[in-house]
Parts: sequence; structure tokens; C-alpha cells
Amino acid sequence: MEKPALPENETERLRTLRSLNILDTLPEERFDRLTRMAKRLFNVPIALVSLVDENRQWFKSSQGLDATETGRDISFCGHSILGNQIFIIQDASKDERFADNPLVVDNPNIRFYAGCPLKTRNANMGTLCIIDEKPRDFVEDDLQALADLAAMVEQELEAVQLATLDELTKISNRRGFKVLAQHSLNLCLRQKHPASLIYIDLNQFKPINDTFGHAEGDRALMAFADLLKATFRNSDIIARLGGDEFVVLLTNTSQKNALEKVGQFSGLLEKNNREKNRGYDLSFSYGIVELDPNRHQSVDELLSDGDAMMYSEKKKRASLTAS
Repeated sequence: MEKPALPENETERLRTLRSLNILDTLPEERFDRLTRMAKRLFNVPIALVSLVDENRQWFKSSQGLDATETGRDISFCGHSILGNQIFIIQDASKDERFADNPLVVDNPNIRFYAGCPLKTRNANMGTLCIIDEKPRDFVEDDLQALADLAAMVEQELEAVQLATLDELTKISNRRGFKVLAQHSLNLCLRQKHPASLIYIDLNQFKPINDTFGHAEGDRALMAFADLLKATFRNSDIIARLGGDEFVVLLTNTSQKNALEKVGQFSGLLEKNNREKNRGYDLSFSYGIVELDPNRHQSVDELLSDGDAMMYSEKKKRASLTAS
């Protein structure tokens, strides 16, 4: 049996998957309707919307299969997400990659498999797949029909994604951040790794709106978010909490190292201010809090401390300016 390899963008892929906050949720008619259509259209006993997590594949919708998940190392979908085309196995019992796979040897006795990758934010989250216990061919019309149904599933996943994505800046919103950050926080707590949270407030945002208009205020927020993305690592979790407040969670990072990243961001922001000449400068206040296992068991606790530190710094800056 050949275990599926990991995609090159696995870290980012898992982060995107978890940001959807869809794993281990209840069945939904909008997904079940599409797997029923696939089961009926292709006359197969099993149709699934399968999402590939770190060590398992979990079924958001399942027609004809009682299980809610299987191990990723024996999954067909784990292979399917490695490419962008429909992954087809006409007879698994004659394919050396799958012939001794438990899902082929035992229930559900897979012979035929066709899985179309489901893409969100340029990463494959899982598949819409159909399964038969008999070998079969899959012609061009079948390929197009499965791809069309998969596109409908992707649209539903995008609707889920919008609930965790800030529409303006295209980074995580508060809800998406809390889901992603809690996963990272739990990992750091278990493995005793450091982590630091940077709570950021964009200075003088209201005067930008009042003087230059709300459209320019939106451009300022988008530019600020783009600079955050340009500064921090792909593994760091960046979000707009709302209004002019942003946050970054850096795993395996001490407070000292987080401060160095703030310095890099500040330098990039100053360079951007000089180059753009908008009529105003972007600046920010921040607070950095390092994960303390005795104090921080939840993201909310980290956010609360980061918020307090940021406002303390903002007051100090205001008093210095006034004097």
C-alpha cells in the first residue's frame, strides 16, 4: 500500500482548512444535496464530501457510508488532493498502490474511485468523490459532470470561508483568527513551545476617513494588511479583529523575537509612506504578550492581555506628544 504524500503547501493548507471552522460540524443539507446528486447521477453506492485533515479524512457529507472519518494514511482522497485533476482508480484491486489497502480488502471494498479536488484559497481542502465496489470506466462526460458538481461544493465552501475572512483586507477576521489561533495555541502548550501575540492598532484612522473619505480609509486598511502579510511568515496568523485593530500570532517565537519583527514591519511601513505620498502617514501602536502557560489557556486571554498592553503604549505615546 502506498501512503499519500503531503502537499508542498501542507502547513498553509491545514491552516486554511481549520479557519473554515467546518471540521466535526453537523451535516448540512447544502452539502448533502450535492452528494445525493452525485450518487444518483453516477449510480454508485457511495458519494462523499471529504476533507483531509492532518491525520484523517473527515466526511462533511456521506451518502452510503456509515463512517464519519478514516485515517489519512489509507485514504484515496489523500492522493487526490496532490493534484488539480480528477483522480481516478478504475480497479483498485489491480493497482499496486491500493491493492492491499484496508478499504479495498475489507469494507467498503473499494474498486472504483473518482475524486475531484476541492480548492479554497489556492489549496486543496479535500474532494467530492464517488466510490463503487465494482470496477468501471469513466468517460469524458462523466469527468465534466463530476467537475461541475465539485464546483458547486466549492461554492458552498467559499460561503463558509466568507464567515471567517475579512471581506475588505482578505485576511482572517476575528472569528477566523480565534479558530486558527486556538489550534496553534494548543499545540504550543502541549509541546512547550513559545508563542507571542502582537496586538496592533492603526493610529489616527478616523482622521483619514474624515479628511480623505471612507474609500481612502478602506485603501489604508488594505495597504496596512498587505504590509503585515509581507512582513510576517506564512505560518504566522494575521487577522483584522475589526475597525482599525489587527493581530498577529507568532508560534515558536519569543517576545524578543516578536519585537524584532515589529521593527521590520515598522521599517517597511516607513518606506511605504515615503513611496506612496498619500497625504497622510500610516502608523501604529502595539502590545506584545508572550504565551504564559500559567496564565493563557485560551486565545481570549492572550487577546485581553495584548489589548491592555497596546492601549497602555498608546496612552504613553499620547502623553509624550502632549508634553
